[in-house]
Amino acid sequence: MKRGLSEREARFVMQTYRRAEVDFVRGEGALLFDDEGTEYLDFLSGISVTALGHAHPELLEAASAQAGKLGHVSNLFFSEPMVDLAERLSVGSIGGPVFFTNSGTEANECAIKVARKHARERGVEQPEIITFDGGFHGRTYGSLSASPKMARDANLGPMLPGFRTVPFDDIAGLEEAFSDRTAAVMLETIQGEAGVFTFSDETLVTARELADRYGALLVIDEVQTGVGRTGSLWSFQQTPVRPDLITTAKALGGGFPIGACIASESLGQVLSPGDHGSTFAAGPVAAAVASRVLDLVDRPEMLRWIREAGRQLTENLLSLDGVESVRGRGLMIGVQLRPGLLAGDLQADLLSRGLITNAPRPDTLRLLPPYTVTAGQVDRASRLIADAVGAAEGQETSG
Repeated sequence: MKRGLSEREARFVMQTYRRAEVDFVRGEGALLFDDEGTEYLDFLSGISVTALGHAHPELLEAASAQAGKLGHVSNLFFSEPMVDLAERLSVGSIGGPVFFTNSGTEANECAIKVARKHARERGVEQPEIITFDGGFHGRTYGSLSASPKMARDANLGPMLPGFRTVPFDDIAGLEEAFSDRTAAVMLETIQGEAGVFTFSDETLVTARELADRYGALLVIDEVQTGVGRTGSLWSFQQTPVRPDLITTAKALGGGFPIGACIASESLGQVLSPGDHGSTFAAGPVAAAVASRVLDLVDRPEMLRWIREAGRQLTENLLSLDGVESVRGRGLMIGVQLRPGLLAGDLQADLLSRGLITNAPRPDTLRLLPPYTVTAGQVDRASRLIADAVGAAEGQETSG
């Protein structure tokens, strides 16, 4: 890494991240290269963002073509790339209108606002939103208040009122939490930041039935699971339920900042002019790139490959002595390590070996490879993980 870069970062950038000592300067497909020319296999994809790999030629072409015509005009005027993308997202999901944002947390803020206003319109004066332990919905104050672990940080308080938390995948707790004040239940079908934990179909069905009974909404956060990550365009499509609101971001832009809150048709007029807004959301360049992302992802052969690559990676990992189990779907994978192995240490060792991963909890590695990963790269990553696990077990034995 360039001399003095970390010192300048410490001086001029707020210290809200613990950065690894690597300066990436170039990417190609599933590969990244640092400023010294060292090659890395990227099995994190910018935390599920660069889902089609780095420097994808079709995304670069879409961005360049649109930027050469118009980069920004504001939401006070019509924009064909925005309308085209809205139509694609609506028709390909739950059929209602779309509110565009710049990120997943903003998409969830929109969903919270829709849920509260919808509840107010049916006479609920103090609406509540039910969330689950382990859920993560963002870092602005609405989405932060909906993320139980982070909402407990007293240094960031007070949080927004109106959120109730139940244990993960707890049907009895969910039934007890519902009341006439419930505006919505908000969840990820697979909790990514918690360590890749999947809700049971039984809990999802119960959430849908209770929401219908009480006139509340089912909000599914697809920020990490959506746009192909689990092997279908939306993760809810592999479940028995249909949500009232979907939020998405990350893979939607393929590396460009864009998010969206998609509503069902019946919720299309809940928000009125002036209720919500965003300066940069669905700018022509980001919208054009996102439409191209959907062109590339929403194809049977691509979704089939995501599932096949996920199965290959899972089978490889389950053959390792240091792996207890593998969670997730498609190319959203949580690797449960044997007791005694520390995911943080393993992540650091893998980085030194040229594999980028993530450790969302002490006993779990998270893998989010790009959809363009090859079978050979899956095997290469598996060998690197095997080598790192073997080295860690050897140190444990000698210690």
